[in-house]
Amino acid sequence: MTATTQVGDRDRVLNLVWGFFPAQVVQTLARLGVPDALGTRARAVDELAVELSLQPDALYRLLRAACAIGLTTRDDATCNDEDRWRLTADGDLLRSGLPGSVGNLAQLFCGGEVWRAWGELEYSVRTGTPSFERITGRGAFEHMAQDPVLGPIFTEAMAEGSRSAAGPVVAACDLTGVTSVVDVGGGNGTLLARFLDEHPALQATLFDSPSGVGDAATVLGGRAEVVTGDFFVSVPTADAHVLKSVIHDWDDERSLAIMRTIRAAMPEHGTLFLVEPLLPADDAALAAMPVLLMSDLNMMVNTGGKERTLEEFTDLLAAAGLRLLDVTKAEPTGYVVMRAVPAP
Repeated sequence: MTATTQVGDRDRVLNLVWGFFPAQVVQTLARLGVPDALGTRARAVDELAVELSLQPDALYRLLRAACAIGLTTRDDATCNDEDRWRLTADGDLLRSGLPGSVGNLAQLFCGGEVWRAWGELEYSVRTGTPSFERITGRGAFEHMAQDPVLGPIFTEAMAEGSRSAAGPVVAACDLTGVTSVVDVGGGNGTLLARFLDEHPALQATLFDSPSGVGDAATVLGGRAEVVTGDFFVSVPTADAHVLKSVIHDWDDERSLAIMRTIRAAMPEHGTLFLVEPLLPADDAALAAMPVLLMSDLNMMVNTGGKERTLEEFTDLLAAAGLRLLDVTKAEPTGYVVMRAVPAP
């Protein structure tokens, strides 16, 4: 330690070094099904261990660590010697299917191939190519489409992200004069369902790969047509196309190919709502956006994509034959809605 290094500085850096520990506690709880098994009641460790086929002492140690980071708590109301645990309000967010749930997001980003890809960040920085492909031998989306475990986790993780952002995103889309909409790469239809909640007269189509649509039929409840295909080849025609959290998955060449496919399907009065976060053009502002910068690295190691500035999106749109009309913030989500139309 140098004479100018303060103990507080060292502690902050060590907190970064140990940062993966709590991430693994969160992921492991979700993957083992502990939050769903606990539900809204207190349960004994031995009972949980039998139900989930876990080793009791190891489960106790996991629950104890989860308690230290605010996800579980000992139940003091049982008035007996049996060690019983329940979820805290934060731990409740790891349960499946609840509003605000992040259980599948935790499993996707902190487990399996995505976790291993982050462990090979050095490889991606040295080569500029996704470490995910080095680990699995194929691209991230191809791999997830063929993995019976990871595929459904990915689809539901994307739905978890969309649930929290759907309301503000829909509110930021000006649908004046729009009677039909296609959600391109819309997963299981979580975002499109919110569009239909707010605009029930819309003629709506969900478009994604056969593996990507997941339980769309249940989510949409028959209110929209579900069409599967490849957005590098063709997409359905409509007054408006929505493209949320898709372009950042791809490099410029593939992103341009997607936009050109959509442009080919757009009528001359059509609109594209491009929904993404924006990197600021001013580098000084980047320090206040650590989550977005981590997302940029996540794209690098997993898909080969990246986060972009408004200028970069504008250039891609122009190359695809589209003109940016305006940008609306979908507060407080961090997303913006870029509204584009066919260029003259």
